[in-house]
Amino acid sequence: MEGTIAAVILLPFFGTALGACAALGVKEKLPQALNRACSGFAAGVMTAASVWSLLIPALEQTKPHGPFSVFAVIGGYFAGVIGMTATEKTAARLLRKRRGGTLSGTAMMILAVTLHNVPEGLAVGVACAGLANHTDTVAGVTALSLGIALQNVPEGAVISLPLRAGGKSRARSCGYGVLSGTVEPASAVIALLAAAPIGRMMPFLLSCAAGAMLHVTVQELIPEAVTPASRRGAISFAAGFALMMAMDVLL
Repeated sequence: MEGTIAAVILLPFFGTALGACAALGVKEKLPQALNRACSGFAAGVMTAASVWSLLIPALEQTKPHGPFSVFAVIGGYFAGVIGMTATEKTAARLLRKRRGGTLSGTAMMILAVTLHNVPEGLAVGVACAGLANHTDTVAGVTALSLGIALQNVPEGAVISLPLRAGGKSRARSCGYGVLSGTVEPASAVIALLAAAPIGRMMPFLLSCAAGAMLHVTVQELIPEAVTPASRRGAISFAAGFALMMAMDVLL
């Protein structure tokens, strides 16, 4: 049983790591047009993930508690937006004090995707707790973990490819993508040890992550992707959105 739980917990991380390896195939800094396309694709993936992976599951979990429970999801969503805004301002202020810098859009994207991985890890941990208590099946828990792992593949690429496009080395770009996935097994273990309270907080946590991701998408990625002179960013956004939507619905 312990081996099965360990494998289930690690599967989502391997999905993120696999997607991050996309940067290893990029030999040099990407042209500006392709950089816009990558930003558009990333924005599409993050928007679809925010809706289908986070907001819709959060709403479904609150349905049994009546229609007014939607305000818990709305509260979590705005907490994510406000939290990401406050994080950006605080980090920028600290950077200005140290070396006159600002927090880059890429750094905000890494933070948002990492935050998005936390509730997914918690969901796997809660499911593993059910398996340990014999209230869930191995097949059901494995299907959940495998589905999250597969949808994490494009999310890993969403981090590593823009980093590579910005001139980072292949190893560093891939490393940052892999690092963003480490929070999933860590949060899964936490949820496994404290399943009951974590389970009750899941709608709020899911919508909070959605707010953070959509904030970064609108503020950082879409302006980078879309220019009046080119439609590549908009087309790439549509492609990324469609891919992530299909993976979320099918898996």
